[in-house]
Amino acid sequence: MNIDKKIATRQSYGEALATLGEKNKNVVVLDADLSEATKTCIFAQKFPDRFFEMGISEQDMISTAAGMATSGLIPYATTFAVFATGRAYDQIRNSICYPKLNVKICGTHAGVTVGEDGATHQMLEDINLMRGLPNIIVMSVSDDVQTKWAVEEISKVNSPVYLRLARYATPVIYDEYQNFEIGKGIQIGDGNAATIIATGICVSEAIKAKEELEKEGINIRVVDIHTIKPIDTELIIKCANETKKIITVEDHSIIGGLGSAVCEVLSEEYPTKVTRMGIRDTFGTSGPAEELIKYFKIDAKSIIEEIKKSS
Repeated sequence: MNIDKKIATRQSYGEALATLGEKNKNVVVLDADLSEATKTCIFAQKFPDRFFEMGISEQDMISTAAGMATSGLIPYATTFAVFATGRAYDQIRNSICYPKLNVKICGTHAGVTVGEDGATHQMLEDINLMRGLPNIIVMSVSDDVQTKWAVEEISKVNSPVYLRLARYATPVIYDEYQNFEIGKGIQIGDGNAATIIATGICVSEAIKAKEELEKEGINIRVVDIHTIKPIDTELIIKCANETKKIITVEDHSIIGGLGSAVCEVLSEEYPTKVTRMGIRDTFGTSGPAEELIKYFKIDAKSIIEEIKKSS
């Protein structure tokens, strides 16, 4: 992990869209008056005839994207996660997931790491909302390399997709040779003291915790779950079998998010105690992202404390 190189996944998203636009002429991008923040402006500058500024009209954006998909286009409908999944939920459910249309819903600025924008903009329920819908793939990416892979890879899948992105800049975890696969998690390390199952910005925090614990002779493993639906059942069961503890970490509510998804797998397949770290049935609050990560205890230090506490 390159801690000196930090990139926000929303920036990676914008850059990847522009690259994808060169490769696939059917790709179009829609935004809801936030293109500078979501970084779709990079695509807009390069392909102005394939970029559609929908204004502050998220439901209309999703419905328009659905219509485009019926014409063979591959629309990437983009806005903040709170608007993409919250304000436009009805349109996603009935106009995209029900007919299983090939629309990519891309929500940036997810989680408490939106920071000073505060509780109204800190979407902590989007994974819950999206993974409950039939026919949709749900992804939450952790770094620059993974994001760029995901943006292109989902264009090859004829399915609705929700792609979760962050405002917060995180370290680059992977090199360009890393292999990714939709629906398959990535195991980092093979320690048996604990498995930290993380997603999104929390993956780098989990890796920091792993590296600090190694200095004390405590060896754990980290699992990056970039695809929350379909989730990697096989890897989760394997880690539950091979390690003493399972801890999930997410910049999302512990209700209905990654932690819930992991518990669902293990309760049915391999009953195991799971400790869920995330936002505990509360709204977010305003403050710098770095402070909020600590406040809500989803940082490396809190992960270390949890592992030691439960030892």
